[in-house]
Amino acid sequence: MKGKQTFRYLLIAIVGGLIAVFAYVRLEDRGNNTAGVNMQRPAWEANMPDDFDPGNLDFTYAAERTVHGVVHVKTMRERDRREIRDPFEFFFGPREDEDPEPETGFGSGVIVTPDGHIITNYHVIHEADQIEVTLHDQRTFTAEVIGEDPDTDIAMLQIDSNNLPYIPFGDSGDLNIGEWVLAVGNPFGLTSSVTAGIISAKERTLGVLHEGDMPIESFLQTDAAVNVGNSGGALVNLKGELVGVPTLIISPTRTNIGTAFAVPSGIVESVMSDIMEFGEVRRGVLGVTIMEVTSELADDRDLPDLKGVYVESTVEGSAADVAGIEGGDVILKIDGNAVNTTGELQQEVRRFHPGDDVTVTIIRDEREMEVTATLVSVEKHQELLMQQEEELLGATLRMVPEEIQERLNLPHGVQVVDLEPGELDTAGVREGFIIVAVNNQRVSEPADLVRLLEDFSGNVYLEGVYPDGTGAMYALSL
Repeated sequence: MKGKQTFRYLLIAIVGGLIAVFAYVRLEDRGNNTAGVNMQRPAWEANMPDDFDPGNLDFTYAAERTVHGVVHVKTMRERDRREIRDPFEFFFGPREDEDPEPETGFGSGVIVTPDGHIITNYHVIHEADQIEVTLHDQRTFTAEVIGEDPDTDIAMLQIDSNNLPYIPFGDSGDLNIGEWVLAVGNPFGLTSSVTAGIISAKERTLGVLHEGDMPIESFLQTDAAVNVGNSGGALVNLKGELVGVPTLIISPTRTNIGTAFAVPSGIVESVMSDIMEFGEVRRGVLGVTIMEVTSELADDRDLPDLKGVYVESTVEGSAADVAGIEGGDVILKIDGNAVNTTGELQQEVRRFHPGDDVTVTIIRDEREMEVTATLVSVEKHQELLMQQEEELLGATLRMVPEEIQERLNLPHGVQVVDLEPGELDTAGVREGFIIVAVNNQRVSEPADLVRLLEDFSGNVYLEGVYPDGTGAMYALSL
């Protein structure tokens, strides 16, 4: 009986082995058939360098080279008693014997020369009465503002010291999307912190700079972790070169969600060069209102392709106007360099100063041509803008007088100076009203309003203020 049971187990084992061998052979044949097909390597893999090794990525060199060149920037601003709202003053009156505590802020900065020149953001040091800089080695200095440029949100400081570790400039124009970068700064007041990420996009225009007369936005976008306090710090490549200055994040919580923006080093270096040479930024102006060429715009304006930047209008008497550039033209190149976004055009023009001659390549009626424009100063451009008037919706529109702009602290806006029966009058708008936004889009000059509303159909919401400081909003339908 025992022998029969043993034989049965042996038979089962033999049969199981045969089944396993059979299955293996079938799978082997199937695998060989698949391998015999002429399979090509994926394109992304075929284009990778032969010596590529993801394990070789090493950020330690760039980090060590740059952390010593990033500083903590602390600002202090004396507050007027009128800014302090003490609930006890209602019952007991103001307490004159106590001085209000100064308002403090903080950010980061980058040492860019061994003799103490430091780059930071304009918004970090704006309106500060005192600026204190703490180096990586914990030494503290009082800093002096030697130049600032609200149009790019860049400022330059100086401290009294020599032989400082500094970060050399790299070329932001050489950056590629997907390239590794490090963000070095002092988030939350900590000594230099380093985070890593990639370049997510270039030439981003966000419409967030409102302090200057002619904002220049051509941001680098990165997913490197940037938080409060990183503003004014360093965005560096793996060589340890400065390729950008982190300026803002877009986040509902004001903390990193992987979307941060930096001013490219090309713009930063240009601002620094002007400040060191002239004591101020001298920027040439072309004098055009521009739009990026989209598929919708190309179809609407019958453009041959999606290249270049579309000219909506030119300012009368501006460099572009005198050179013969017209609304409807498409700018293809500035001094031989191709431009396909508003950010690229701004970057190319900002390399020049007032009085410089610039070759502008345009296309008009499918014919390419070159014109020479002599750039004017920002001040001259503002004078020309003040002379411009547009008629729209039963009103005459002009730039806001400088006196009103300064009194109301308005960075932009268009004033209604003559009102006749029409859409604005019907909506309740009164003469003197200053329009600062249309459907949440900023308005800087009369041509902006014409561009936004001339062919618009639908509901329109106007936001603005009157010269006495009274804010108002109006709705109308076109």
